[in-house]
Amino acid sequence: MKNKYEYTVVDRFLKYVRYDTQSEEGSDTYPSTAKQKILGEALVKELIAIGLSDARMDENGYVTATLESNVATQAPTIGLIAHLDTSPDVTGANVNPIVHRKYQGGDIVLPGDPSQIIRLKDNPNLANQIGNIIITSDGTTLLGADNKAGIAEIFDAVHYLVNHPEIKHGTIRIAVTPDEEVGQGTKYFDVKKFGADYAYTIDGGALGEVEDETFCADAVTIKITGKNVHPGYAKNKMISSIKIAAQIIDSLPHDRLSPETTEQREGYVHPNSIMGGVEETTIKLLIRDFSVDGLKQHEQFLKDLIDDVMKNYPGAKLNFTVEESYRNMKYRLDKAPQVVESALEAVRRSGIEPKRSIIRGGTDGAKLSFEGLLTPNIFTGGHNFHSKLEWISIEDMCKAVDVIVNLVQIWAEE
Repeated sequence: MKNKYEYTVVDRFLKYVRYDTQSEEGSDTYPSTAKQKILGEALVKELIAIGLSDARMDENGYVTATLESNVATQAPTIGLIAHLDTSPDVTGANVNPIVHRKYQGGDIVLPGDPSQIIRLKDNPNLANQIGNIIITSDGTTLLGADNKAGIAEIFDAVHYLVNHPEIKHGTIRIAVTPDEEVGQGTKYFDVKKFGADYAYTIDGGALGEVEDETFCADAVTIKITGKNVHPGYAKNKMISSIKIAAQIIDSLPHDRLSPETTEQREGYVHPNSIMGGVEETTIKLLIRDFSVDGLKQHEQFLKDLIDDVMKNYPGAKLNFTVEESYRNMKYRLDKAPQVVESALEAVRRSGIEPKRSIIRGGTDGAKLSFEGLLTPNIFTGGHNFHSKLEWISIEDMCKAVDVIVNLVQIWAEE
C-alpha cells in the first residue's frame, strides 16, 4: 500500500472497543445479548459512509455489505468476516483502552489494576514490538481485540479500496457476526445468500499467521441418576450422584489429556461444568482433537473409564450423550489449496514471512467450511485473547490491512 496512506484502523478500533458486546452462554435469544446490535447498527452507518450503500443488519444481528467488482473478468467473490461479540469469560463493559507509545521492552503494568502485568517472559512476541505502539485495556476488563481488531482492519481495507479505484478487485462481501464466542456465530448465517465463492475470517493472532486447521470438537453430557433418601436413614439406601460424578472426574488422567497438560496437536477431555445434587448430577465435557479418529478415541476412553466407575454403583443410572460441535476445517480446505495459498501470498506481498499454523479452538470459518464456504483464518495481530492481559500493536493492525488489500488483488489476478 502507498506509504502516505492514513490508516483509519486505529481510530475505528478504539471506538469499537468502548461498546460492550459481551455474549452470554445459555441465553435463549439470538443474539444472546441485545447490546451486540447496538454496535451492529453503528457499523452499518460506517459502511454506508465508506460507500457501501447496501449495508444492513438483519433481525439476527448479522451486518453485511458489498463492494462491487471493478474488473471486467469473472473474478471470484471473496468474503471477509469478523465477529463483534467479546468473550463471556471477562467483562467487556467500560473498556478503557490504553495506548503505550514507543514500547522500549520489558513488562507492561496496566494502570487500572497494577496486579495485571503483561510480562515479557510470557509474551515473547513483545520482543518484536520495540519502538511500536501497543494498545491494552487498563487491566480491569478485556480489550476486545478479539475480534474488534478484525472488524477495524476489514473496514479500513475496504475504505482504502473505495478511495483507490486503481486497485483491482472482484466483488467483496463483508459480514460481521454476533455470538461467535458462545459457538453460535453461524447459527443463522445464510451461506447461499451471502454469495461468496471463498471467504476469510480476520480473527487470528500474531503477525503473519494464516490458520487452516482447527480442532475437531464434540460436547459430551453425562447425566447421573442416584437415589436420595433422608440422610438420617440413608444407610445402604442412598446413592449419591454427586460422589459418582466426583469419582468420574477424579479418575481422569492428572498428567495428560487435559487443557492444562496439552499443547500443539494434542487433544483433550475437559470437564467444563458440573451441576446437581444427590439425586441427579450432570457433567458437561469438551472433547477435542485434530482428527475425527482421535476424537472418537477420546470419547471411547471416557466411556470405558465411566463404565469402570459405575460398576461400583449398581443402583445408579447413567446417560452418555455426544453432540457434534465442529470439525477441522482442513478436511475441506485441502480440496481447494489455492484458498490458503492466496492468503499466504498476500502475507508475503505485505513484506511479512507467513506462518501457517493451527488453532487450538474453533472459528466461524470451521463451520462455514463444512457448509460449503471455504474459510481459513488470517491474523489480526492480537494476543492474550479472553483476558485482561490482551494486547495488540498498531503496526501489526496496519499490516493486517495491507494483507487484506493484497489478498483481494491476488484473487482478481487469478
